Amino acid sequence: MIDLLQTHPMAFFLAFSALVFSLVLHELGHAYAAYAFGDDTAKRQGRLTLNPLAHLDPIGTLLLLLVGFGWARPVPIYPPHFRNYRLGLFVVSIAGIVVNLGLAVFLALLVKLLYALDPEGVVQTFRGLGGSTYGLLALGFYLTASINLVLAAFNLLPIPPLDGSKILQSLLPLSWHPFLWRLEQYAWLSFLLILTVLREPIQAVLSWTRSAFFQLILG
Repeated sequence: MIDLLQTHPMAFFLAFSALVFSLVLHELGHAYAAYAFGDDTAKRQGRLTLNPLAHLDPIGTLLLLLVGFGWARPVPIYPPHFRNYRLGLFVVSIAGIVVNLGLAVFLALLVKLLYALDPEGVVQTFRGLGGSTYGLLALGFYLTASINLVLAAFNLLPIPPLDGSKILQSLLPLSWHPFLWRLEQYAWLSFLLILTVLREPIQAVLSWTRSAFFQLILG
């Protein structure tokens, strides 16, 4: 993303705008899912909104730009309010991931369409050899699809407080849940591990996921 600012400022602007929008939709997915299951905590705290200021985390957004993964402000939930605790926990936890994965597929298909309309312009733009309007749009959509895919894959990791840990929690015995909820207070340790010891393995997983995804969609 930072390199893109120097080579294709317009594509960077499109991709960054889409990044902000993707983070907002991710958290909004959690908030609406929680509200649908009977928990109005997010609604009372003003999180049922498209306003980026209500959702973005400055450090998480900066890390997305610099190292390829990051986060937004977690949506506050109170699972005891769910009409169905186990199902509610699963759906609310996976909602943001589904939103990002859906956006990644949609945007990748747009890239494929733009390539079909102007293959030479798209290829030249991706190679940094000039290009066309279709090429710039395709590059912006490609980067945004990649960001959404990374958000989905990163949040699937079963590491508290990421969504994957709560998806796993929803499938585990209820007697384990009090202990698992207490792990949330050590989120700072999880992020420290993600940025140090786990950084390279996570980046390898995300890189493989991205490669497999675009190979499947774009060929």
